[in-house]
Amino acid sequence: MTEPTTLDFVLRVACALGLGTAIGLERQWRQRAAGLRTNVLVAVGAALFVALGTMTPGEASPTRIAAQVVSGIGFLGAGIMLREGVNVRGLNTAATLWCTAAVGTLAGAGVFLGAALGCASVIVANLAFRPVAQRMMRLDTEGGGETAYRVRIVCHEEEEAHIRTLLLSLVGTMTPTLRSLSSADLEGSGPPKVEVTAELTLVLRDDRQIEQLVSSLSLEAGVSAIRWEARPASGIETLDDV
Repeated sequence: MTEPTTLDFVLRVACALGLGTAIGLERQWRQRAAGLRTNVLVAVGAALFVALGTMTPGEASPTRIAAQVVSGIGFLGAGIMLREGVNVRGLNTAATLWCTAAVGTLAGAGVFLGAALGCASVIVANLAFRPVAQRMMRLDTEGGGETAYRVRIVCHEEEEAHIRTLLLSLVGTMTPTLRSLSSADLEGSGPPKVEVTAELTLVLRDDRQIEQLVSSLSLEAGVSAIRWEARPASGIETLDDV
């Protein structure tokens, strides 16, 4: 294998940077734990390690470093996955990081076409196959259809912006999809209060996630009341008050 020149090295790192950015933008858009910066760093890091192997004089098998990248990325992926009872969250994010490392490895080895095809495959898998997977899960659920949730939070007027921001942040770390978020002033004696209403949906019903969301919000000092309700096709079925 011919040792890469400085220009080759720059092109390989730039390729890894660009392709890692493409994958990371999709992850950032989905507000996943491993977003833009993480995927870029994984791709560039893998490319740097592999380029090091090709630039080391006397290195008979540069692929040995690539093998270490594969095993090393496993530890990073393990840190992203979370176990919740019998469920494991973060598998798709960890798998994406693993693929990003593969794309960076190909770029570092100078296989630009392979790296580009790999990047495109990852993006297609995350974008195009997501609705397909959701549709299949929906068909596998008795009764079918999504479950709609409504979360109502009553808070002091001055805490409204903070509660809305916190709610958005919490939802971004969970599975539910936020459909709408609104606020309305409440009339009555005492300090001015606002009711913040969030409309959420889940492909598969999971009241536990909504309860976790509500529990986190109820700990805020400015929250005076909070409730959530699930509305499957048959109507409102669950109503909890905190």
